[in-house]
Amino acid sequence: MTIHSTHPFADPDPDPVRRLRGRVGGAVSLWTAGDAGERSGLTVTSLMLANGEPAHVLGLLDPDSDLAERLLETQRCVVQLLSWPDRDLAEAFAGTAPAPGGPFRMAAFEQTPWGPRLSSASTWVGVTLVDQRDVGWSLEVTCRLDEVAVDDEAAPLLHRRGRYVRPD
Repeated sequence: MTIHSTHPFADPDPDPVRRLRGRVGGAVSLWTAGDAGERSGLTVTSLMLANGEPAHVLGLLDPDSDLAERLLETQRCVVQLLSWPDRDLAEAFAGTAPAPGGPFRMAAFEQTPWGPRLSSASTWVGVTLVDQRDVGWSLEVTCRLDEVAVDDEAAPLLHRRGRYVRPD
């Protein structure tokens, strides 16, 4: 066995834009779409809210993700903010942790007109897709907020420099 002084699988030339993005960080959201037969989800931290009449959310999605495909098909989804106890769920929906039977089996979800909603989510929005475009390696989606639920929330789950952190 060899002990390395550095990470043995680290990128030899780290991408400076990726490193900058990791330092920006943000709240972790879970985007879900579809119904019981065909549902998809993706953990997303690259999002922005635009207030107005109507209000919108802009998100950067992996264009090859099942969620992007399902959102483009159904034109609707649920965006919910995750809390600290949801970090394993966030990893599963990001595809970075195992989820036997799929990530939707790891927690209770309720079906809404926009897609499945995490039952424990105290802050969520039901949205309708209004625009999309390719930006860099991402699919930028603009969605209209149709329904907004904001309640007292446990400590939000934050993502910074490749790790989930508490908001302390």
